[in-house]
Amino acid sequence: MQPGSTYHLFNHANGWENLFKEHKNYDFFLKRLSLHVLPAAHIYAYCMMPNHFHLLLKIREENELVKYFKVKQEQKNAAIEEAAKLGKNIEEVTADVLEKKVSKSFSNFFNSYTQAFNNMYERKGSLFMPNMKREEVSNDGSFCKVVHYIHANPVHHQFVNGIDKWPHSSYKIFLSKSPTKLEREYVVKAFGGLDWFIKYHQQPIDPKNKWLDF
Repeated sequence: MQPGSTYHLFNHANGWENLFKEHKNYDFFLKRLSLHVLPAAHIYAYCMMPNHFHLLLKIREENELVKYFKVKQEQKNAAIEEAAKLGKNIEEVTADVLEKKVSKSFSNFFNSYTQAFNNMYERKGSLFMPNMKREEVSNDGSFCKVVHYIHANPVHHQFVNGIDKWPHSSYKIFLSKSPTKLEREYVVKAFGGLDWFIKYHQQPIDPKNKWLDF
């Protein structure tokens, strides 16, 4: 995932198991997300269901990632040498290095949750599917559709009959003024204000929406 790009991410439990068995699992998942992923990305929306989850986020800009990952001068010099060998410019190589570090953040996130989950429920082995699905979101129209889809996913899967009824999504955070680590103002502004955000979420999911395949 490239610095400065926005992605809709999805992952599913491995096999027929669930990712979340109890309410505290959902809370712990968010804490792990905050610890491992938030420093590398802006979080726009999320939804967790028993056997899968959705995230919408933007990978932070290159200068932010360099600062967070503490890229040292020695690493920069090594990148310059590598760029010369590969016939690439330093920007390309730096982006490759940062992309690997961002991927490592997600790997740490999944591994830390799995390890705690396995210890708690006395199980072994992988918990998540090995290949997380992702799709870049490149314009405002798609951005709003994805936010709506993520929040409406529990309705689509018939867990509840209303978006506001599901307790494990970010939807209600946007209706609140409580402190949050989500980019609440950015998202609401993208919809044209809170009233339009609410109105947009009142419409049914488009059955032709390509994200329904997720």
